[in-house]
Amino acid sequence: MNVIIKNAGLKGSVKAIASKSQAHRLLICAAFADRPTEIICSETSKDIDATAECLRALGCSIERDQEKGLFKVRPADRIKDTAVMDCGESGSTLRFMLPVVCALGVKCKINMHGRLPERPLSPLWEELISHGASLKRGEDGSVMTSGRITSGSYEIDAGISSQFISGLLFAMPLMKSASSVRLTGRVESEDYILMTMDALKIFGVDIHKEGDVLSMDAGSALRSPGSAVVEGDWSNGAFWLCASRMTGGNIKVTGLDTASRQGDKAVIGLIDRISEGDAVIDAKNVPDLVPVLSVLASVSPGTTRFINAGRLRIKESDRIKATVDMLVSLGAEASETEDGIIIKGKNRLEGGSVSSFGDHRMAMSAAVASIACENDVIISGAEAVEKSYPGFWRDFEMLGGDISIC
Repeated sequence: MNVIIKNAGLKGSVKAIASKSQAHRLLICAAFADRPTEIICSETSKDIDATAECLRALGCSIERDQEKGLFKVRPADRIKDTAVMDCGESGSTLRFMLPVVCALGVKCKINMHGRLPERPLSPLWEELISHGASLKRGEDGSVMTSGRITSGSYEIDAGISSQFISGLLFAMPLMKSASSVRLTGRVESEDYILMTMDALKIFGVDIHKEGDVLSMDAGSALRSPGSAVVEGDWSNGAFWLCASRMTGGNIKVTGLDTASRQGDKAVIGLIDRISEGDAVIDAKNVPDLVPVLSVLASVSPGTTRFINAGRLRIKESDRIKATVDMLVSLGAEASETEDGIIIKGKNRLEGGSVSSFGDHRMAMSAAVASIACENDVIISGAEAVEKSYPGFWRDFEMLGGDISIC
């Protein structure tokens, strides 16, 4: 789907959608708890649905009540011995579910799409094998699992992805006996590890942190609280927060908790720094914010440098290259570095045609950029937003956006 966006002043109020990060975590905990759970989740998306489908493939019952905005999760009476799971393009689903199926001992084929088969699974892959799992790659990029990992001590380099650690933490209660994970290296996105620990705690499992070791006591088991609520999503709320700054504060974003564990709540301070001019933004812990913050930087004073953003090259697109291509196509001054982006701000952008690169965050960032463009912005592959925010175009129009499909 291609969309044409005519310049229009956005204004009004928009509610942040449900946090994709928290929804993944609560669904996984609920699927292996002692009794059913209702998860209040006002919106869903392709990524959230991918996690739900993987859990269904293992024998869990997950029903979506769209009218009430919730998931009804009933744990399986018996986990299936064999399964075929489809993670879609969701990196969180893959990295969370891989240790889980290994802890359950399920013989499983895990299918993936888009660029997901290219994204790294090491050192998680080797650590699972060293504890009893058998893993191999299929010719189609899928992963086949067999065997069962044992409880005990794990060690993993935390500098690659926090999702590896979260996956192991979800596996721990399923292994019954005491287990621990020692983190080596500099920890990436620590806030998201804390989110996982919080989700487990909601379901009665305490993860103890002593120095660089995360541990779980023997006998820990997931116990349903009956219901749980998915909070607002700072990652997707960031698009409207940047749009608000670009419209002089004409957009109010509701439903975001400033006490949230989500690392992307840092967007508030980063917007201020970029708007003041000549900012250096360390993206190590907030890589998902870079595309839309780059749009803001393109019309902010001075030069903005994004550093430590190398992980963006292995997302749904090469987001460093894609962001620069998008900005330059719209008339901005931007260039790549090996692990970041340099942007020289100007007052206005010109407009033009851009690709989403099949990437939800690129499509939404280009839409926000249209606010600052003199001429129309044409986005090809605009349906990419369905991965995380299916209602994005509806909300954009609700705020006054002028969109047509071509």
